Amino acid sequence: MKINNIDRPPNEIIEKLKKIGTATASGELNKLGIKDPFIQGPVSYSPGKTIAGPAITLQFLPMREDVYSDDQEMDPEVQLHRHALYIAEKGDIVVVDARGDLRSGVFGEMMLTYFQGKGGEGIIVDGAIRDFTHAKDLELGMWLKGVTPNYHTQVSIFPNAVNIPISCGGVLVNPGDIILADDDGAVVVPITLAEKLAEIATGHAEWEVFARKKLAEGGELSEFYPRKAWSEKTEKEYSRWLENN
Repeated sequence: MKINNIDRPPNEIIEKLKKIGTATASGELNKLGIKDPFIQGPVSYSPGKTIAGPAITLQFLPMREDVYSDDQEMDPEVQLHRHALYIAEKGDIVVVDARGDLRSGVFGEMMLTYFQGKGGEGIIVDGAIRDFTHAKDLELGMWLKGVTPNYHTQVSIFPNAVNIPISCGGVLVNPGDIILADDDGAVVVPITLAEKLAEIATGHAEWEVFARKKLAEGGELSEFYPRKAWSEKTEKEYSRWLENN
């Protein structure tokens, strides 16, 4: 079977996006014309962790016996969810349209351990994984809708395609789009906007650090948030702060 690989952006772009957080990314993407980049449903099963990287996409479809017959004795190499991991490279994120299904675990501990060994950054699954008892000890970032003891084709879905456009949590994810995820959730950054967002949001993140510091010291909200409310005096104070930090 032929599976297309993805183009991966320069690591500098990924690192810039990783520093800004999903809330800033979502707000700035809205200004760039992407109204809702939020992948609704999967939540962090890796509290405190932030990941960013290009998306390898994996699509599941509803089981239909004349199209796909579940058989634990089948040749493992025909199982497409394995191939999503075979093509993975360091820093990649596997994004799975599992139809929100909570009965079938699209990956288990062994496959996720393999993915981590290849340098995988994390997974975003609109559905469930299995073996979470052990998988939770991996260093991968995991955003999931749930967990289950069932294997991937045990109940109602089967892997259909790798690296095609998918819907995950109600939003379009194209292969190679950048995924950014933290405790707020996961967002899709279209690859065509990734570089522009990284530059815009880096400046946004800097003024937020300054504003957060001033508010923590007892500053008035109306003085420091939002940025457009800043007086000339505050702008000068911010410039001095930038020079010293």
